[in-house]
Amino acid sequence: MAYIYNEVSRTFSEYLLIPNLTTERCAPDRVDLSTPLVKYRRGEEEPELKLNIPIASAIMQSVSNDTLAIALARCGGISFIYGSQPVESQAEMVRKVKKYKSGFVVSDSNLRVDNTLKDVLELKKRMGHSTIAVTDDGTSNGKLLGIVTSRDYRISRDPLDKKVGDFMTPFSKLIVGRLGITLSEANDIIWENKLNCLPIVDENQKLHYFVFRKDYDAHKENPYELLDKNKRLMVGAGINTRDYEERVPALVDAGVDILCIDSSDGFSVWQKRTLEYVKSNFKDMKIGGGNVVDREGFLYLAEAGADFVKVGIGGGSICITREQKGIGRGQATAVIEVAKARDEYFEKTGIYIPICSDGGTVHDYHIVLALAMGADFVMMGRYFARFDESPSKKVKRGNSYVKEYWGEGSNRARNWQRYDLGESTNLKFEEGVDSYVPYAGKLKDNLEVTLSKIKSTMSSCGAASIPELQQNARLTLVSSVSIVEGGAHDVILKENEY
Repeated sequence: MAYIYNEVSRTFSEYLLIPNLTTERCAPDRVDLSTPLVKYRRGEEEPELKLNIPIASAIMQSVSNDTLAIALARCGGISFIYGSQPVESQAEMVRKVKKYKSGFVVSDSNLRVDNTLKDVLELKKRMGHSTIAVTDDGTSNGKLLGIVTSRDYRISRDPLDKKVGDFMTPFSKLIVGRLGITLSEANDIIWENKLNCLPIVDENQKLHYFVFRKDYDAHKENPYELLDKNKRLMVGAGINTRDYEERVPALVDAGVDILCIDSSDGFSVWQKRTLEYVKSNFKDMKIGGGNVVDREGFLYLAEAGADFVKVGIGGGSICITREQKGIGRGQATAVIEVAKARDEYFEKTGIYIPICSDGGTVHDYHIVLALAMGADFVMMGRYFARFDESPSKKVKRGNSYVKEYWGEGSNRARNWQRYDLGESTNLKFEEGVDSYVPYAGKLKDNLEVTLSKIKSTMSSCGAASIPELQQNARLTLVSSVSIVEGGAHDVILKENEY
């Protein structure tokens, strides 16, 4: 006879938080949002990887590319670049994130003196960089002969076939730093000489790095940047249970910090095999598994070696798994049960495995609810798809703009590799839709508002950190009538008056 869960499967919208005493210690500006990203022996050591804010972007074509990964890492969170693309292009996205901000930046925009202005413009369009190194062999480690910036040419005046050697700023006119210089010393040279960038060369004039003024300024503006031990932005990548033997080595070579298996249902033997492959062949590489919605699924992935476990099936705004297959669970109930299993596992083994709540987040306060229920961080798709930095197209509809947003289980994504159902899976139905979301502008501007709400809510709960919130939060179930009561009601709203 089938096992039947008699309790109701609940969503985040069915809960509210009860205030606790707010003191000076837990004022919003003192709330710490850092959280572990990978498993560790809590009480004995620090996790190898941590987030500065408890937020990750979803493994989706319409959400997590290199542009969004850079923007989110600069704010303290992490993106998992989507795996439903060729191995080479995913690895290149990872490389772009790792090269974007490291203090000492390896140049990926390089030409020779015999290249033309046309080559400069094409390279600038393709890479998005306005500073181009000119080396003897056109590589990032060749002998530096000069640099080209937008100040060195005029499109309206110079012919496209003009040689780079005829308009570049030659090496003899450059101020350079020598290999071995510290980042602080490099920044001093930049400021003293009013430079935008400083090439770093060795005794043979070979180029090694650039140091940019904008990176110094950017770091001051983004104090919570998520950086690795080499001061490079951190980035994750999604993989599947089919081509991992080809994909994982390429991502590791590109410098990825952490992997996550992208699957609609992670309670499978194929997921276990993938985890075991990564742990056997790349012992220092961290990898998350999922998605699961119950104790059994969590324990299966924990024993298989997952460094974190992703929770949630069918709760995403573009996911129709529950509608199509009848598979899933209310996100709140799933997080609560998996968190309980995680805590029991910790008491038994001494190993704390972070859990990620993936899906079901409609309002900003739902993030706090997920954390209070035991999640260590949340993963969101719709939230990030709205921003300039996401890879989807911005479309005008009426008097406003929207952005395209489609699920990995949709026909548009054609990401059938994410289904852990055997080697010959060829689904004949969709588990995701193709849609639009309201355009919202820059990621940083919106995320700052969200983080402000999270800190304020935690302060009202008397919590100065996520562990403290998990320990002391008080939650209450709410009725449908109280949900209505919680919004604007019984008034006539002023619309479009100003």
